[in-house]
Amino acid sequence: MSSLEKQLQMSRLPSRPPVPGGGQPGTKMRMGPGRKRDFSPVPWSQYFETMDDIVVENETGKDTFRIYRSGSEGPVLLLLHGGGHSALSWAVFTTAIISRVQCRIVALDLRAHGETKVRDPEDLSAETMSKDIQNVVEALYGDIAPPIMLIGHSMGGAIAVHTAAANLLSSLLGLCMIDVVEGTAMDALNSMQNFLRSRPKTFKSLENAIEWSVKSGQIRNLESARVSMAGQVKMCEEACSPTAPKPIVEGIIEEEEEEESEEGHTCNKKKKQDDTEIKKEHQYTWRIDLSHTEKYWDGWFRGLSNLFLSVPVPKQLLLAGVDRLDKDLTIGQMQGKFQMQVLPQVGHAVHEDAPDKVAEAVATFLIRHRFTEPVGGFQCVFPGC
Repeated sequence: MSSLEKQLQMSRLPSRPPVPGGGQPGTKMRMGPGRKRDFSPVPWSQYFETMDDIVVENETGKDTFRIYRSGSEGPVLLLLHGGGHSALSWAVFTTAIISRVQCRIVALDLRAHGETKVRDPEDLSAETMSKDIQNVVEALYGDIAPPIMLIGHSMGGAIAVHTAAANLLSSLLGLCMIDVVEGTAMDALNSMQNFLRSRPKTFKSLENAIEWSVKSGQIRNLESARVSMAGQVKMCEEACSPTAPKPIVEGIIEEEEEEESEEGHTCNKKKKQDDTEIKKEHQYTWRIDLSHTEKYWDGWFRGLSNLFLSVPVPKQLLLAGVDRLDKDLTIGQMQGKFQMQVLPQVGHAVHEDAPDKVAEAVATFLIRHRFTEPVGGFQCVFPGC
């Protein structure tokens, strides 16, 4: 090809797009420093209106349950969190649902979780925890409770079903389970201990815990993690105790080694300094050791599908994947015994990962059954509404 032909062909080609920043094509641009993600904690008060400690009295003494509330009219949405989580896991969802429909939110720290204090935190049986729900509702509203819809995630979903099936709430309006299915849950129990062992035992700070939760994928929504992780971890008071176990750094136990030296006292002094530094760096641990609750897992989930189907109120099931359905629920769903919706691109903490989508699903369910009215111009977004 002659130089003239090359020039004519080049003139027919489209011009190259400009390079961002005004540089010339082919030149390397120096990128500015990336924006650092903010893992600092956010207070509950940005999402809930009030926080209260509800005292429940019975024959054996008093228990205190922490609750968070928002809203003043409409049905009560009683929110039950999953194992190891707390009522704060519903924080972002609360602002999302309040802005869509007229309702009242009561998010509860279950026993041995969050800031709830009970006399027997070791008893996490379905029967005891269901009774807790009844006691808190009675303490809040007396003998005449407003219409209540139970919404529970994972373990909280199972407790919601047990509570509803036992007819412990006379004003029960509806029931919603989030990402908990008997068949899938029972299959997952075999690997649950391995999962729990894989988690860090301690964190240097609350910010460090929030960062781990997001980067590990446990919570995929940074906004929710910043408010909810404070309910999952606590200050590690025993860290300064000489009898406390060594903290785990990124899953590896730092072992103490005895070293022989002519200057033994110098080595011991240095070792104490190192230990102190380690203890200062690991100030947070999990509020509840879920591995110790294994004896209750079977009672939470076995028979759950049939219990869910047996509850006579309108029911909703929100899942992170359709593969989670077991045989009983598949048949029930085909028979129209409950409303099901699969939310894509979320993890197990569905209501934290996609609070707006869950709020839309719950709001639509409430409006479809005429349990409440929309606010703020909210319109149902799903077919059949």
